[in-house]
Amino acid sequence: MARDERGVTPQSEDFSSWYNEVVTKAQLVERGPARGTMVIRPYGYRIWELLQADLDGRIKDTGHENAYFPMLIPESYLKREAEHVEGFAPELAVVTHAGGKELEEPLVLRPTSETVIGEMMAKWVTSYRDLPLLLNQWANVVRWEMRTRLFLRTTEFLWQEGHTAHADEAEAMEETLRMLDVYERVSREMAAIPVVPGEKTPGERFAGAVKTFTVEGMMRDGKALQSGTTHYLGTNFAKAFTIQFSNDAGHLELCHTTSWGMSTRLVGGVIMTHGDDKGLVLPPKLAPHQVVIVPIARGEQAQTVLDAARELATRLKAAGIRVHIDDRPQLSPGFKFNEWEMRGVPMRLEIGPRDLAAGTALLAKRLGNEGKTAIALDTAPETLLTALDDFQAFLLQRATDFRESHTATTETWQEFTTAVATGWARALHCGRPECEDEIKSETAATPRCIPLDGLAEAGVCVRCDAPSAYGKRVLFGRSY
Repeated sequence: MARDERGVTPQSEDFSSWYNEVVTKAQLVERGPARGTMVIRPYGYRIWELLQADLDGRIKDTGHENAYFPMLIPESYLKREAEHVEGFAPELAVVTHAGGKELEEPLVLRPTSETVIGEMMAKWVTSYRDLPLLLNQWANVVRWEMRTRLFLRTTEFLWQEGHTAHADEAEAMEETLRMLDVYERVSREMAAIPVVPGEKTPGERFAGAVKTFTVEGMMRDGKALQSGTTHYLGTNFAKAFTIQFSNDAGHLELCHTTSWGMSTRLVGGVIMTHGDDKGLVLPPKLAPHQVVIVPIARGEQAQTVLDAARELATRLKAAGIRVHIDDRPQLSPGFKFNEWEMRGVPMRLEIGPRDLAAGTALLAKRLGNEGKTAIALDTAPETLLTALDDFQAFLLQRATDFRESHTATTETWQEFTTAVATGWARALHCGRPECEDEIKSETAATPRCIPLDGLAEAGVCVRCDAPSAYGKRVLFGRSY
């Protein structure tokens, strides 16, 4: 098997192996001691922190408040909404014993919190004046996945889950789409992932939802990653938990509720959207270190160069740049260059005695064909701020171009099967679950979403020739 000197399998040879090697060699994550769990290392957790801080700010800006709800949920709560418990039953982890005794009622480790939050909403909402109730929590959840992959699908993962209650459907739907827009902007602006927002088909809806919406990103192997979802739950959970309010006429009405979530899965999306055969490639807005300075000098010149590197780092930090100095004396510059390429640092600066004499440093970008360029130390903060913004935009455009070049509008079954073998297909679809099952069985492709910006179009299903159901084309692809 061909590998580079760091031992990474090329993407074109085995994308799955490439991914598994990169997440560990870039020091993002390790497998946990329990089946399907992960230990997020500091470098990987910092990426999550940067994403979390941005998303948390956007959530608060839209009027939501953070709260926290218990991880242990009485089993009876889940059974109140039949479709919900049926949808999650295979993934539930259940506590039956505690304190040396069998519990009177089993407790479920939360797979999601609609039920326990619904119980609280019923207590907190009595009047139309209590609405809308806009809640969010940052938490971990447990889903007993059969096939796990670090960041993408693990037994336990981190996320935020928003839960809201409204007076009517119109307000709840407005909330559902508002948060979908937040997820789209976070994906594009922070992760540089050009996601496609759209509605899920009935067969792909969240268990218990009336409508489910998603943002779908294309990875560099042509597969889709569901990167965030929002759900209009109608009055399904309100009925199950008696979430009701007295309207301005004094009559009782059921609330319309929503839920929505984005998780550490998006970190996996960043890895698979931007990475290459050298390892990780990080968008500057999510990079723990946006710039790494590597001092290169020996003997009596070493301290002078290191002092200059520290002075430069101070100025870069003052400009708002996250910078790190790699001054490990036991490692060669070449080893450091390879390591920081593996770890996806957007910009690297090399400083040696000749550079100092010239008042410059050598800039190397993680991607690009221009090679190393000399930049003036005096104007380095301004130069690097511009370069980081340009690199962020470059990654978004690169990913957009890749997605568009791997997405085809298909009319025939042959065109469809060819398209989903390497990317996505836009196709008319009848909407029948049995037809979706046939498509999945034959191609491994599923309907990712009905794009919100899709053009109105009618015709016959690409698979069975029955009339199309959604008035526009459906986006199909293989997925994670």
